Amino acid sequence: MSKPLHPDSIAAQALGWIDEATRAITPPIHVSSTYLRDPDNQYRSGRVYARADNPAYDQAEAVINTLEGGHQTLLFASGMAAATAVFQALQPGDHVLAPKVMYWSLRNWLMTFATGWGLQVELIDMTDPATVQAALRPGKTRLVWIETPANPLWSITDIAATASLAHEAGALLAVDSTVATPLLTQPLSLGADLVMHAATKYLNGHSDLIAGCLSTRADNEHWQRVRKVRAQVGGTLGSFEAWLLLRGLRTLHLRVRAACASAQRIAEHFDGHALVAEVLYPGLPGFPGHAIAARQMQGGFGGMMSIRAKHGEAAAIAVAAQTQLWKRATSLGGTESLIEHRASVEGAGTPAPADLLRLSVGIENTEDLIADLEQALAAAAAAVGAAPR
Repeated sequence: MSKPLHPDSIAAQALGWIDEATRAITPPIHVSSTYLRDPDNQYRSGRVYARADNPAYDQAEAVINTLEGGHQTLLFASGMAAATAVFQALQPGDHVLAPKVMYWSLRNWLMTFATGWGLQVELIDMTDPATVQAALRPGKTRLVWIETPANPLWSITDIAATASLAHEAGALLAVDSTVATPLLTQPLSLGADLVMHAATKYLNGHSDLIAGCLSTRADNEHWQRVRKVRAQVGGTLGSFEAWLLLRGLRTLHLRVRAACASAQRIAEHFDGHALVAEVLYPGLPGFPGHAIAARQMQGGFGGMMSIRAKHGEAAAIAVAAQTQLWKRATSLGGTESLIEHRASVEGAGTPAPADLLRLSVGIENTEDLIADLEQALAAAAAAVGAAPR
C-alpha cells in the first residue's frame, strides 16, 4: 500500500497474513510443544520450545504490536501474568509507584506478594502530576504504573505528563490500557515505555478466553528480563487461546466503536437522573479529567462507566438484582453488557463507593439497555421504599 493502513483494516485482516503451506486465510493452530534440532544440534528454524516461542503467538502478537506502534509484543496466559511480569523483572528493593485506583487484583498482588518479595510499593493519586512528582525518588524509583481510565471510577491520568516525570527520575512508565484499547489510545506514542492489556477483555471481546499481553517501545534490559519471566516462570498462553484471541481481534474496531457510542448515550441519559446520584464516565464534559481524556483518547471514551444509586448501597444492589438484559457478572469488554456491585466484589479497602455499580457496555441495542436500567432503577427504588425526587 502507498500509505499506512487504518487500524480498522489492520484488525479486520489481521495484517493480511496467509498460511504459506496451505494458502489458508484463517491460520492453523500450532500445538507442538517442541521442535526438531538440526543435525549439528542447532535450532536454525528459530523455534526451541513452545513455552518460550510458540508460532501460534506470532500473528496475534504482530497485530497488537502494529496497533500499539511498539517494538515487540508478548502474549501471556492472563492479564495478571502480563502485569506481574513487569514487576517481577525488577529487583528486590526497587521503588515503584502505582495508583490508588486500579484493577483490584493487581493492587492486592502488589501490596502482598510484591512487597513480600522486596519491592517498595507506594500507592498514590496518579491523576495529580504534583503528587507523582513529589513521590518519585530519582535513582531509586524504577517503575511508574498507571491505569487510564482506571477501574472502577474511570479516573484519567495524563500519560505524556507522567511519562516525562518518570523519565526525569530515571524510571520506566507502564500503562494498563485495557479499557482504552489501542484503537482509542496508543500510550507508547505518548511516551510510555510499556503498555499492558488484559486481552481477555476488549482485544478478544467474546468472554471465552483468559489472556494478556505486553508491548514495549524499545528493546532494553528490563524488556529482556520480562521475556525471561514469561519463559521461565511459565505464564504462557495456550495455542487455541492464541487462535481465539486473533479471531476476536478481527472485530475489535467494530465492537469498540459500538460500545463507545452506546456508553456515551447511556451516560448522557442517566446524568442528572432522579434515581442516579452520579454518573462516572470520561465522555461527560463535567467529568474530572475529561479534557485530558479528550486529548489522549481518539474516537471515543471507552465502553466502561459507573453509576451511583441515589439511595445508597441497598438501592445499588437492588438495581443489579432487577436488571434483565444487563448480566450480573464480573469482567468487561465482551459483546454482552455486564453490571456489578463492585464494592461487594473488592471487599475491605476498596475505593469503590458502596452505592456504585460498574457497567460494561456491550453491543446490544442502546435503547434496550437504557430501558432495562430504567425499569431496574424504578423497581429498586420501590424495593427500598424510596420514591424518585
